[in-house]
Amino acid sequence: MAKLKRKIIKIDEEKCDGCGLCIPSCPEGALQIVDGKAKLVKENFCDGLGACLGECPQGALTIEEVEADEYDEEGVIAHIKEESPELLQKHLAHLKEHAHELPQYHSHPGITSCPSARMLHWEKKGEEREERVKVSSELRQWPIQLHLVPPHAPYFQNADLILVADCVPFAYADFHADFLKGRAIAIGCPKLDDLGAYVNKVAQILEGSDIKSLKVVHMEVPCCYGLVHIAREALSKSGKDIPSESVVIGIKGEILEEACKVVG
Repeated sequence: MAKLKRKIIKIDEEKCDGCGLCIPSCPEGALQIVDGKAKLVKENFCDGLGACLGECPQGALTIEEVEADEYDEEGVIAHIKEESPELLQKHLAHLKEHAHELPQYHSHPGITSCPSARMLHWEKKGEEREERVKVSSELRQWPIQLHLVPPHAPYFQNADLILVADCVPFAYADFHADFLKGRAIAIGCPKLDDLGAYVNKVAQILEGSDIKSLKVVHMEVPCCYGLVHIAREALSKSGKDIPSESVVIGIKGEILEEACKVVG
């Protein structure tokens, strides 16, 4: 794990009385009580935003800037899922709320923070222009926005459903041919929209429409991973055993991860 200078929580063990009030306030699950004192589980689980600071009655918690392991968002998600799955919703809400503050060393090397925290621009030079052939749209329904689609719409009946982050079709040039063809679609943004409402809507679709399969396609930015959480929670809430997988699209239009199971 690479070291870099960044902000991280510091615990004054002389002041800490082991009350544990800081533990539930950490959205990453990075704190625990060991031998009567608060400890960091791993320093790369602390994002340095200080959500726990106001909970310590002894003033034992502060933020310092030191050489530390870089923050590991994927490790945090895995840790939460294993140790405290009920914390995942709180963690994703924390990411959404603090997107503009997130440090620029998030999980994927190409895009290290949420979109509002970092602007990127690149030029495509020296590439041969392919002659374009006009193709037909593979869209077979309307509306497509998750808030707007009726959960019992006829196009969901016995369908292969694709749940797509808003930005994906702009980043991935062959979206219609590679992902949309033959599928019903619902789109949304886990960063800007109501996660709870999305979970309920997807669960209603799964419960009432005999969905054959579910594919989640989202961008590589950390906050976009919330779409996988929405799918996972909806599957659990619906009680359906449906084949499901997720695909990660890079901001430059490439497939980074393909066919990862959403559940199991």
